[in-house]
Amino acid sequence: MKVVKVMDTEIAVLSVDDSLQQAAKLLEQTDRQEIVVVHPDFSPAGLLSHREILRAIGQGMTVDGAIGPMVNTHFGVTDPDSSLSALDSDGYGHWIVYAQGKPVGLVRYAEVAENGFQDPRHLFRHLGRLMESVQLPVLVQDISSTIVVANSTACQVIGLASESIISHPIGSILTSLGSEDRRSVGTMEFIQRFRLHGVTYMATWAPVNLRGKEVGACAILGDCTESEVMFDELSHARDVSKELSAIIESSFDGIYVTDGRSRTLRVNRAYERITGIKSNEVVGKTMTDLVEGGMYNESATLRVLREKHPVTIVQNIMKTGKTIVATGNPVFDEQGNIFRVVTNVRDVTELNRLQEQIEKMEQLQSRYEMELQQLRKNSKDHKRFVLKSKKMKEIYALALKLAKVDSTILIQGDSGVGKEVFCEIIHSNGVRQKKPFIKISCAAIPENLLESELFGYAPGSFTGASKEGRAGIFEVAHGGTIFLDEIGEMPMSLQVKLLRVLQEREIVRIGGSKPIKVDTRIVAATNRDLEEMVKNKDFRKDLFFRLNVVPVMIPPLRERKEAISHFIFFFLEKHNKKYGFSRQITPEAVDAMIEYDWPGNVRELENLIERLVVMSQGEIITADDLPSKIRSVQVLHNGISREDKPLKAALAEFEYQLLSAALEKYGSSRKAAMVLGINQSTVVRKANRLGIRIGTE
Repeated sequence: MKVVKVMDTEIAVLSVDDSLQQAAKLLEQTDRQEIVVVHPDFSPAGLLSHREILRAIGQGMTVDGAIGPMVNTHFGVTDPDSSLSALDSDGYGHWIVYAQGKPVGLVRYAEVAENGFQDPRHLFRHLGRLMESVQLPVLVQDISSTIVVANSTACQVIGLASESIISHPIGSILTSLGSEDRRSVGTMEFIQRFRLHGVTYMATWAPVNLRGKEVGACAILGDCTESEVMFDELSHARDVSKELSAIIESSFDGIYVTDGRSRTLRVNRAYERITGIKSNEVVGKTMTDLVEGGMYNESATLRVLREKHPVTIVQNIMKTGKTIVATGNPVFDEQGNIFRVVTNVRDVTELNRLQEQIEKMEQLQSRYEMELQQLRKNSKDHKRFVLKSKKMKEIYALALKLAKVDSTILIQGDSGVGKEVFCEIIHSNGVRQKKPFIKISCAAIPENLLESELFGYAPGSFTGASKEGRAGIFEVAHGGTIFLDEIGEMPMSLQVKLLRVLQEREIVRIGGSKPIKVDTRIVAATNRDLEEMVKNKDFRKDLFFRLNVVPVMIPPLRERKEAISHFIFFFLEKHNKKYGFSRQITPEAVDAMIEYDWPGNVRELENLIERLVVMSQGEIITADDLPSKIRSVQVLHNGISREDKPLKAALAEFEYQLLSAALEKYGSSRKAAMVLGINQSTVVRKANRLGIRIGTE
């Protein structure tokens, strides 16, 4: 970032010959923190603030004395085009900005620090200076685990010069004890132990954040040889405690634990389930209080404390009305005193019932979960997609069937028919639905870039390549699905590599030599005749057969005209909501669009609906709003031309006559629709609008 972006241009300027009174008055009037003081030739002399004025008055300077001798000369000079990072190492608190020989602004260290710390390298550089004043050994690593700061004390402990430590991976300098590491849940912070020169050190790593983003970690090394045994014991005790808690909570029987004075310490979830008593109702209370309070009729714990041996009783839970079998067992300390009583609780009735029903419940649960999941997915899909025609319902059923397997699919169909939608349904209903779903058009990306997009590249594999390299789409989509649209446009050189992915399930990055295993499902799509391309040697035959494991043909919109009206209202609602409109469409406009062949298929239809919603002058979209190519299709289809009436009236009259004659002759809307070459739903809708009675179907 340049100086001009942060400099303060509203500066106060005085000459070295101006008086102390002028300076004080100027600071008061402008409410500035500093005054820039210059020589008569405008060269910088220094800065003057309230502090220097008060110091001068304290030293007995008169108000009419010149300010030249009192200015602060610890400042830097820069120009507007200089980089802020260049100022970072100067050590000044202020910089006067000069342009064309005159002061034009002022930069304070606060602006340099705030804007300079955009780059982690600046932050690490300042940390390095700061850590030199710390007497303990300190290491700082960046996000890639490379050491960026090692203070002098750390270098002495490690036994290497700083240049042999900095820029090296942490693992090449320090050997971790591995299994002894401890990490905090949900943060980067972790404790690491390692041995160096026969001494065990402990490093507590804490994250270093820059503007809310984690850029590295910092640790102070401490000699923990003496506390190593204690660390191991504490770790073991913690593991034992976690293991004991897991065992108690995993028990199917209820467990009730008290101390040697019958005070409740804990109960497990099974006890809550069996008895209906929650832990917060009993923990901290003695069994004597609970029995006297009417919670239980008697207590196995109290009898164990009296008799000092295991006791089994039938206990009534007065609050919930349940009857349980409770077995109390004493736990003795080294002096022979009872310091714990562990009571096992079992509901015999519940166990018998569960034993009889468990297999049936598991089967029902599994079946219901699958059915509910499928119902939810189907419901969501029907809201997102138009699945009204018979052909598309068959296609949708096929997509659900293919979602359960992992076969490679080749989708063919005209441009805009919904090949991508078909692939999306397969992915969202399959086992890979929570993994990445990546779509890429083989025709939209230049050949020289398509290879790196698909397979990635190794570090430094070509000019301009990232030094870390880059993962390709096949690596990014590992475990998920890749939709390769317009596969027929893929260059022959890349077809060979794609064939290897399908055969070997592995890729090699550009410039690399190490194969990388990938697990992706490939769904390809094209609007071209691949078989013809194979004959013309424009597409590899072996790749075609690898892709064409499950061929799917999606019919064009002209072959499923019964769905056009549903698409119209689906897109009308979608774009009304998108633009905040409430447009409606006339039946005549709908009929005209149904008769059109839609060479651009669903995409062309949606684009037209969006254009009509945006461009329509009124709230009602009529046939007159449609493009002439669509209106002319209906005129030709109806075959009418009357010169003595307006076109709209003539069309309505001819439609009435034609429809009423067909219904009268054939007696049903289905037969009339077949003869007229339109949908039955269109016949019914038009008859209702025109007041024509339909005979018995």
